[in-house]
Formats: sequence, structure tokens, C-alpha cells
Amino acid sequence: MTPRSTGWATVLSALAAVACLTYTEVTLPGQTLISDYALLPGGMVPVLIGMLALAAACLFLAYGLAAREPARTAATRVLLLATAAGLMLSALFPTDPAFSEVNSLGGEIHRWSAAVVFTALPVAGWTLARAREVMPRWNLVRAVSLTSALTLAAYLAAHPASFVSSLINGGAYYGLLERGLVLAEIGLIVVMALTSARARPAAPVAAAPERRTERSERSLAA
Repeated sequence: MTPRSTGWATVLSALAAVACLTYTEVTLPGQTLISDYALLPGGMVPVLIGMLALAAACLFLAYGLAAREPARTAATRVLLLATAAGLMLSALFPTDPAFSEVNSLGGEIHRWSAAVVFTALPVAGWTLARAREVMPRWNLVRAVSLTSALTLAAYLAAHPASFVSSLINGGAYYGLLERGLVLAEIGLIVVMALTSARARPAAPVAAAPERRTERSERSLAA
């Protein structure tokens, strides 16, 4: 695949994830968290497809970055691969039912892999835009990365497991914050793909001077 085609594949995969999220929100009974839809009849398939589509978007983006700027984007690609792995684990291991007193191994894997996804993507966006020129497209990557990080902080503060949740009545809206976080991070993937597609590809490595000298000497000898 060419860098341009990987960019489009990233965007289309991200849009497929949004479509799956929209389908669950519209057609299934409302749930507090997105992962809870997988526990409903007819909810497992769209949630599974949505997570795997978003994992594919991360992999396409990492591939495109490796083709265009292999040295400069190494840290970003590692974070994108970690995000893709977290999404695949979250898809394979469903969450535990809400308000359940039983914490299964699969539920714990889902919980921690989701934490990796939510944390790694904002950092990936920031590392991609780090030390770049001050241009609107790179400023947008920085802005969406910062928005994702701030939304994550608000979500963690409002989550019932947080010690400040009761002080800010977080139980009333932490599900809405999770949806905002997911949409912000999907948007970040799209912005990263579109911005990096406009970056200059890495220049081919020139032949070493010693080799050129050896070739010249051989031609003279001949």
C-alpha cells in the first residue's frame, strides 16, 4: 500500500468505528458505558466490529508513518501499535456487567486494555506533532491531542471509582464523558492521518562517498 492509500484506509476504518457506535446508540437500549452494549442481545457484533475497525485504523496509520517518516515517528508508531493491541484485547474480552460484584479475568483484561487505549492515543498525537513547525495542520493535531487528554482527565475524575466522583456528581454524566473521549480520540486518528499524509516522505539515502570513489576507480582501471 502507498502512504496515500493508507491514509484513506485509516479514515475509512475510523468512520466505520463511528458508524458502529452510532448504530448501538440508536438501535439498542441506552447503556451507561459503550462496552455495556456488548452484553445486550444484538450488541456484541457492532461493538466487536467497531473496536476492530478502530484497531485497523491505528495499524494503517502506523504503516503510513513508517513509510513516510520511519525515524521521526518511531515513538508514535509504538503507541499506535499499543492502542491497536488494547482495542483487540477489549474486543476479545467483554466487560463485566455493570454493578456486578464479580470481577472476572476477562473483565479485568478489558478494563486495563481500555485504559491503555485511552491513554496511549493522546500521547501518540502529541509525539507526532512534537517539534514540528507552527502550522495550522500541526496545531490542530496538538489541539485535538490536548482535548483528548483533558477529556480523559474529566472522565477519570467523574468515574464512580474516583474519590472525587461523589463531590462533582460524576455518576450522572461519566458515561457522556466516555462517549466524548471516544469521539475525540477517533477524531485524533483522522487528523493525524490527514496531516501526516501531507508531510514530506523521507528522502532516499544517498550512496556512501567511499562506494562512489571505488566505482570511479574501477571505471578508470577498465
